[in-house]
Amino acid sequence: MSEQAADLRETVRERYAAAATTITGGGVAEDCCGPEPVEIDDNFGAGLYADTDRDQLPAEAVAASLGCGNPTAVAELRAGERVLDLGSGGGIDVLLSARRVGPTGKAYGLDMTDEMLALALANTAKAGATNVEFLKGTIEAIPLPAGTIDVVISNCVINLSVDKPAVFAETFRVLAPGGRIGVSDVVAEDDLTPGQRGERGSYVGCIAGALSFAEYRRQLEAAGFTGIEITPTHQVADGMHSAIVRATKPTVGS
Repeated sequence: MSEQAADLRETVRERYAAAATTITGGGVAEDCCGPEPVEIDDNFGAGLYADTDRDQLPAEAVAASLGCGNPTAVAELRAGERVLDLGSGGGIDVLLSARRVGPTGKAYGLDMTDEMLALALANTAKAGATNVEFLKGTIEAIPLPAGTIDVVISNCVINLSVDKPAVFAETFRVLAPGGRIGVSDVVAEDDLTPGQRGERGSYVGCIAGALSFAEYRRQLEAAGFTGIEITPTHQVADGMHSAIVRATKPTVGS
């Protein structure tokens, strides 16, 4: 990893460590991609979840929602499935996934930030969830065996990675044949250069590091995914969109 990439990763880690500390201290975290507190922002954070979802979780899990979508909804989770949330933060998507897959399923959360992992574990205890496990690590090197996950979700985190091809390759590796992804992420219009993306927002603010629609598709295809769908949902900056990304790992022989 280059020195610049390492510095970017550390900046991201520090930003989310500070967010977790704010929440555990009784404050309100700022969301990833916008300036408004997560409780009231209609475009980011907790505002993208239904009241019925928010009401069944600890307040700290809701307050720690820093994403740009609701991946548990787009992934269409089913009972008994094994789910992995990349960049799980305070655990809102893991806890919602655990409810959806039920006692015969399992929800994993992966995060590199100690403070967020501690917050997620505390939220899990408050929620009384037993089919949940949180792992420390990076999304570029997922600490799970190959072929052990049915669904990978992520909420506005892949754009923060300093090595997105590694994220897609690792995601493909841990999925079982026929497994799928249901991701919310920020994606740029194809005519925006990396420099122009940087003019619209910072890397840690989920803007400068976003892939374009074409880049996202190419990198998923290069990793082996098929059935790729990238659907914009709302604009987060000029030429930048929150999008739902779906794709499938082919079954053996397909």
